[in-house]
Amino acid sequence: MATNKIIKRLLQRPDRSFFLFGPRGTGKSTWLHQALPNAFSFDLLDASLYLELSREPHRIEALISNQKQGAWIILDEIQKIPPLLDEVHRLMEKRKWNFALCGSSARKLRRGGANLLAGRALTLAMESFSASELKDTFKLDFALDWGMLPFVWNDPAAAADILAAYVNTYLKEELQAEGIIRSVPPFLRFLAVAGQLNGQVVNAQNIARDASVARSTVDTYFSVLQDTLIGHFLPAWRPGLKVRETAQPKFFWFDSGVARAAAGLLRDPADRLWQGAALETLIYHELRVYNEVSGKHRPIYYYRTPAGVEIDFVVETAHKRPESKQRIVAIEVKRSEKWDRSWEKPMRSLAANNRVTVERMVAIYCGTQKYQFDNVTVIPVRGFIGELYDGKIF
Repeated sequence: MATNKIIKRLLQRPDRSFFLFGPRGTGKSTWLHQALPNAFSFDLLDASLYLELSREPHRIEALISNQKQGAWIILDEIQKIPPLLDEVHRLMEKRKWNFALCGSSARKLRRGGANLLAGRALTLAMESFSASELKDTFKLDFALDWGMLPFVWNDPAAAADILAAYVNTYLKEELQAEGIIRSVPPFLRFLAVAGQLNGQVVNAQNIARDASVARSTVDTYFSVLQDTLIGHFLPAWRPGLKVRETAQPKFFWFDSGVARAAAGLLRDPADRLWQGAALETLIYHELRVYNEVSGKHRPIYYYRTPAGVEIDFVVETAHKRPESKQRIVAIEVKRSEKWDRSWEKPMRSLAANNRVTVERMVAIYCGTQKYQFDNVTVIPVRGFIGELYDGKIF
């Protein structure tokens, strides 16, 4: 199943300077060199270059030399030298060069008050492989067990070892080297708990108890995972249709394989419960990728009432306005080869509420047949992926 050929990514290169952020190992550098094969490139992981430009950021102009107006310059791992962005800003204005600024974290840039170029550069996001990018090589069972990282798909036999090394590298290169965490043991305990809670509602007090860390530390650690793009909070949708609606967000790791590694479950078989969360993680991943490459950037939520009525994903397609109702697409996900009609009830109940317009109800499962039950579309995972990227879901 190894993907020895080059996988064409869905992300398109813009015609102006841009930031490209994404977790480590998602293929950012590979994509940049494919998209900009003639660009002048600097990798700030190069120790000598890092030391030189840290001391004297203005030397970047001399290193670039006499590139023509409109030339492209790649600066990889830009978060390592935030002051370099002042020089980038100056050179964009003075020399009219275009910059591709790549990094695995915007945390150090934002929190250090770095020059983010005041809108002169777009911001793009790179995720792991999409099922749409893998096409016929996409294997659902493998994706649920091991995630979608390019390293893993290029060497599936070594998936467990690769994922274990990935978490170790993340700790060393992304966190310890940047001074983001002071002590590794409590963070490792937190990771193990957070990994097992992938796709679940966050209860910080319980996590603090299980990880033996302070409640405030849990918030800090989650912010680290967010800022380094390792995880995403899925907010609760609160349209006010019920007297009480869940307000707590869910937390999803960017990749279920990385979550499994963090949880310490790589050497244990993935059970159906884990695969259910992994399938939701995969669908959320595909929704994020499609949102990025399509440029739609629709808000995505989950919905739950205290009575236990839950819809896995709610995609807002139109905001509520004085003259019109909020419009949404409701999506339910089940790790099952057979569809149970009772699973449609939460979506149908929502659609019956006249205070919101449900444009479409989509049910995703692991079977092979597509069904249309009135206005509910039940569709296999692969079929959903195809319709999503064809723009038929939202």
